Amino acid sequence: MSKRNKIVLFHPYVPKSSIKAIKQVLNSRWIGQGSKVDEFEKLWEEKISFSHRAIAVGSGTDALHLAYILAGIKEGDEVIAPIFTCTATNIPLLYQKAKIVFADVKKDNLNIDPEDIRKKITSRTKAIVVVHYGGFSCDMDEIQALADEYGIPIIEDACQAHGSVYKDRKIGSISDFTCFSFQAIKLITTADGGMLTIKDSKLASKAKKIRWFGINRTAKLKDKWDNDITDVGYKYQMTDVAASMGITALKEFDQTLAHHQELAETYRQELEGMREVKYVGGPSICTIFTKKRDEIKKALEKEEIESNQVHYRNDKYSIFGGKINTCPNMDALESKYLVLPQHYYLNIKDIKYICSIIKKICR
Repeated sequence: MSKRNKIVLFHPYVPKSSIKAIKQVLNSRWIGQGSKVDEFEKLWEEKISFSHRAIAVGSGTDALHLAYILAGIKEGDEVIAPIFTCTATNIPLLYQKAKIVFADVKKDNLNIDPEDIRKKITSRTKAIVVVHYGGFSCDMDEIQALADEYGIPIIEDACQAHGSVYKDRKIGSISDFTCFSFQAIKLITTADGGMLTIKDSKLASKAKKIRWFGINRTAKLKDKWDNDITDVGYKYQMTDVAASMGITALKEFDQTLAHHQELAETYRQELEGMREVKYVGGPSICTIFTKKRDEIKKALEKEEIESNQVHYRNDKYSIFGGKINTCPNMDALESKYLVLPQHYYLNIKDIKYICSIIKKICR
């Protein structure tokens, strides 16, 4: 019997058409920000964000920071944010010197809990940040109702939610601001990159200035710039090399997403009904809750299958001030979640094999 290849946790997927597109850009005059960035933004609006303007940037973290600036978050403002997420969600709030108020996760998944958001809103709350963990959508109706009640904006971290839908509406076309990442292991990758979608189209020109040193780049290239900078800017623009990858990947994204959804559904079917395992995955990251996490992880390692926690509760990092005691659901789930392999190069047979090992541990 031949030895099975190692099954890795994540694996970047770059379509062949992207490689051809990169070569064309590298042989052109523009390899930095040029017409391909504009084309990618337009295509994103057509397929994902619709009336919400799309601003291409250098990373998902850039998109988040830009959203926080545009939302008017300043020193001392309180921002309700998820306790469980990639640190990239919350670190840019430190750039703004905001006070992060961590909200708990829900009992049955790792998304932010709307009930806990309500408990933690004060007169000083400037914004609500939510994360669609693994591509599984948050309870946006409940969260939007809170935002409307208190008159505060919602910033969605959709860095793991390419193509995700909430009640027939695509993520990226709902809230005031939505941030996407095209980092290496995302469903759409530009090696690194990001996209910010903005509900208020009037903010688009300001966003474009801030992403390029605070300069009106369009006016400068046309020699019509007034040679002044009125907003502190950053080097957050996307390049045409990255945009060319994004364009080609987005054009065939329906196929990519369908494959990931099929893998996620196979996990769900295979693990359904197990008393000791609860599947909470989405198309981007597939996660289980189990008291036998360490045992399952060791069994998978023995078969050369990677698994890990990937993300951790942010309050435990020193930069955020240390562990808090106001998130009991996170406390209960902290030692129980495990991320399973999920990427384009897996097939249904691989998923069933992974699940068969889990079933041996949790009969």
